[in-house]
Amino acid sequence: MARIQFSGVGKRYPNGFVALADLNLEIGDREFLVLLGPSGCGKSTTLNMIAGLEEITEGQLRFDETVVNEVPPHKRDVAMVFQSYALYPHKSVYENIAFGLRMRQQHDAAEIDRRVRDAARRLEIEPLLERRPNQLSGGQRQRVALGRAMVRQPSVFLMDEPLSNLDAALRISMRAEIKQLHQAMQTTFVYVTHDQAEALTLADRIVVMRDGVVQQIGTPDEIYEQPRNQFVASFLGNPPINFLEGLVEHTAHGLRFVRGDLRLALPESLSAKAQGQGDRPVLLGLRAEDVVEQPGASEQSLHGQVTTVLPVGSDQFLGMQTAGGLVYLRVGKDRRHREGESVALSVVTSRLHLFDKATGESLRG
Repeated sequence: MARIQFSGVGKRYPNGFVALADLNLEIGDREFLVLLGPSGCGKSTTLNMIAGLEEITEGQLRFDETVVNEVPPHKRDVAMVFQSYALYPHKSVYENIAFGLRMRQQHDAAEIDRRVRDAARRLEIEPLLERRPNQLSGGQRQRVALGRAMVRQPSVFLMDEPLSNLDAALRISMRAEIKQLHQAMQTTFVYVTHDQAEALTLADRIVVMRDGVVQQIGTPDEIYEQPRNQFVASFLGNPPINFLEGLVEHTAHGLRFVRGDLRLALPESLSAKAQGQGDRPVLLGLRAEDVVEQPGASEQSLHGQVTTVLPVGSDQFLGMQTAGGLVYLRVGKDRRHREGESVALSVVTSRLHLFDKATGESLRG
């Protein structure tokens, strides 16, 4: 197995474009690490550096204690699953899975057969071994691509957005299969995605990236509940987190956020760093699910007029015009709201987020 360490790693192209800047990251042996961010943030560049497909222009990359900057891909003991599957159309499923082992010429025919059939059994594609890729569904092709990587029994398993070509229902089931695969193989997994649901579902830790720079590293709960800055907070959540601009005001009972008629007491976790904000503008972060429908209005209520009602099965998304602006909230489907209706929703203030408007940095202690 392998522990992977980036020490000041960067990627600068000859035209001066910096794809990755000063990456310092340690991936633990047998960890499932997800690189998350928008297109162009550097996550695939990072994955390709681990695979040896991208040249490192600054810093050092180590597998355990060995520097691998100049080690060619075929000597790194890694296996990669691509977004496009990259299956050979003229070969059977069996031959696609076995191809990498045959090319390495390190195993006899009996061992190759054992590994191929074992992978096919785990992935539930044994009845498909004689078919060609054009006779398979998208999910079946994905399993074949996984099987081809599995039989290598690599120290590091790399996945570059492997589920993005699948429909929504199949993506959910494949996430569960990949999680089970990691637990069964006990191998280091590095997974690239722009899908927050995949990251939150699969990861032991998430690395959130933007413009080639790491924004935050943490467990899924840490990234979601304690975002380090406005970008991280906005990248996770469905609907996305609401940002309301206002001021921090001192009262006899502590600090509160003020914007027009909206006044919300701030929890202690926000008070220490928010003390010095004074009249400086701040951004209040309110996640869509952090409101409660209760009879009667209170000082901790968000008042507004419903502009949009979007049923999504188990819940409803409400667009609501408030004193702080337009917000989108998630409420239970048992309450039937109508467009134009006036609503007061109680805010769960202990879950509020606060950010410095100038820097975007969190003001949570």
